[in-house]
Amino acid sequence: MKFRSVFDIIGPVMIGPSSSHTAGAARIGRVARNLFDREPKWAHISFYGSFAKTYKGHGTDVAIVGGLLDFDTFDERIKESLEIARKKKMKITFREEEAVPEHPNTAKITVGDDDGELELVGISIGGGKIEIVELNGFKLRLSGHNPAILVVHDDRFGAIANVSNILAKHQINIGQMEVSRKEKGQMALMTIEVDQNLEDYVIAEITALPNITQVARIVD
Repeated sequence: MKFRSVFDIIGPVMIGPSSSHTAGAARIGRVARNLFDREPKWAHISFYGSFAKTYKGHGTDVAIVGGLLDFDTFDERIKESLEIARKKKMKITFREEEAVPEHPNTAKITVGDDDGELELVGISIGGGKIEIVELNGFKLRLSGHNPAILVVHDDRFGAIANVSNILAKHQINIGQMEVSRKEKGQMALMTIEVDQNLEDYVIAEITALPNITQVARIVD
């Protein structure tokens, strides 16, 4: 295995006790918050595998709610996240699932408010690293460690090229790109990790393209 920096080995600066069960959980929650693009009014959180068995002792519940509140892994407020969420009248429910997941540290988060909802499945792969493996029924692989955009679009000729052309025009380099679809010719999802945060005007240009339904971003 190759590491890009020493922090890939020793883990992130974080509120403990566990990089996989605490820091990773906080990052999964924060990605859900980023993609929802606002603070949710409610969240249903399901834990699978090791998360389901140990989440109370390792503070996984506290960490994942801290992420939903947009707290980073080192934010001291994570310790009080459940109380903070209660004061904000954010309704949180936890569920211990018995189904056996593909990865032992798996969480499914459904967040929402009066205007919509979002469902996300994330896994914590160790050292504070995560992967988002499902979003609203779409399969994907998103690290959550780099700036990214997720583009929901109609599965039509030229849609991918149009988005790529806008990124090239603004000299934004694509680090990784994946496209998934539920059925041919129906709704599809582009997952694009880039080397820099995207400005609002770039998001607006992509949103205005034909066949584009929604654009969400993850900032660094």
